[in-house]
Amino acid sequence: MIDLFSDTKTRPTAAMRQIMANAEVGDERANEDPSVNRLVARCATLLGKDAALYLPSGTMCNEIALAVHCKPGDEVICDATAHVIGFEGGGPAALAGVMLNPVAGTRGIFSAAQLREKLHSDRPYAPRQRLIEVEQTANLGGGAIWPLSTLQEVSKVAHAAGLATHMDGARLFNASVASGIAVVDYAHGFDSVWIDFSKGLGAPGGAVLAGSREFIAEAQRWQFRIGGAMRQSGIIAAACEYALDHHIARLADDHSNAKRLAGGIAQIDGLRIDPTLVETNLVYFDVAASGWNAEKLCAALSGHKVRMGAMGTHTIRAVTHLDVDRARIDMALAALRDALNAGV
Repeated sequence: MIDLFSDTKTRPTAAMRQIMANAEVGDERANEDPSVNRLVARCATLLGKDAALYLPSGTMCNEIALAVHCKPGDEVICDATAHVIGFEGGGPAALAGVMLNPVAGTRGIFSAAQLREKLHSDRPYAPRQRLIEVEQTANLGGGAIWPLSTLQEVSKVAHAAGLATHMDGARLFNASVASGIAVVDYAHGFDSVWIDFSKGLGAPGGAVLAGSREFIAEAQRWQFRIGGAMRQSGIIAAACEYALDHHIARLADDHSNAKRLAGGIAQIDGLRIDPTLVETNLVYFDVAASGWNAEKLCAALSGHKVRMGAMGTHTIRAVTHLDVDRARIDMALAALRDALNAGV
């Protein structure tokens, strides 16, 4: 199976598995795991923050950040396509008790001017605005990269209004590799930020949330509260550190493969895509003109041993990653053509 459903399908390499087998471990919940302690210190430095916390998933990073920054009833401003709205099981409402105020951005990115339009003075009959959230890269925006200048302007407007700022950095390293801008520069204007290791970096799990010491102290309380504290988690943290050493620069290969995939899709009758909009490793294309709907075409593709994801009635997403090389991209394109032709 050529699995392009998500970069979460990436499996740990043999070398990463060996590092995991030999990892130094201890009781992470008691701050005694040397591999975890080393990883969080390194990530805090990478992101330009005072402290960091190792957590099982990026979703937990988002949910804890909302709970620390906000009180129940407070408002979070984010893009309408944000992961916290559509892909976290209603966690913002169930766990932090916050309201989400969506901005109609472009490809998952909103401007400082759009943010200003959302701001209002503090008044007792309206939710108190506490936080703005951005997603770098923007998943439903097709892996679009927030320009550094836009991030700077948005964070400046937010802070001037007394709001905190949070960055969902699930694919922050993809943005950095594609743009040449360091992750610390992207994270600079944000009070909290996290990075994921279970996507393009290829670790079997784990994410690191970073911020001020006070923020992380409160985040750790939430970590205990919702069951995110682990024990000998250095086995996984060692894989994350290996990824930092060996899997960041190679994200450029995923971006190149995504562009190749998009270019090939653009040549197939009935499929619609603008390859120039593919900036990182996410490829979205429209199948309406082919006469297929997305779910049926994905089902047909699976019969050709290729997996992609339906993201609406006529939209399909394909995600490149470590386990899919250039040859497999070409095989996936051939399978896509065969599946379409077989359905004629």
